[in-house]
Amino acid sequence: MKRVLAVNGSPRAAGNTAAMIETIFSVLSEREDTVCEMIHIGGKPFRGCTGCGSCVRNQDRKCIFDDDPVNGCIAKMIEADVIILASPTYFSTLTPELKALIDRAGRVTRGNGNLLKRKIGAAVSPARRAGSLNTLQTIQNFFFITEMIVPGSSYWNMAQVRNIGDLEQDAEGIATMKNLAENISWLLDRT
Repeated sequence: MKRVLAVNGSPRAAGNTAAMIETIFSVLSEREDTVCEMIHIGGKPFRGCTGCGSCVRNQDRKCIFDDDPVNGCIAKMIEADVIILASPTYFSTLTPELKALIDRAGRVTRGNGNLLKRKIGAAVSPARRAGSLNTLQTIQNFFFITEMIVPGSSYWNMAQVRNIGDLEQDAEGIATMKNLAENISWLLDRT
């Protein structure tokens, strides 16, 4: 069974970021061999990486700080075949919760045998107008440094939205998410 994990970094559990993920899931869930799961982390307390190095010394596949959802997310990321990291664009970058997850998951997985190597990774970001390219690039940098495979789409993996429900008006954004899902599906058949 192929596992697709999407991490929603938006503080809105049912906003445009979730709708973009659900659009991707609508294509991937048509596969008989694929299970899709979304985790919502936005608005929860997350600490950033302190650079203590305990995760590398302990070799236990987790961060020494266990008082937030990071270790649960890391465990699910290690089990997944596809990891979708999604964040709305706030002041030209991703939410602090998703950034904290990236920093800590990167340190843990790289320091414990490069546990995300050759998994499929996709970045997704809704934005009012501009700024989403920086958000997408920040997430993709995480995928690249962890040696993940990153599929493209017919446009950047973004949508132009402002209010909850605006994704429904962005036909190109929806088409981009569906095309991204088709490319993920194609890659899944080759892994």
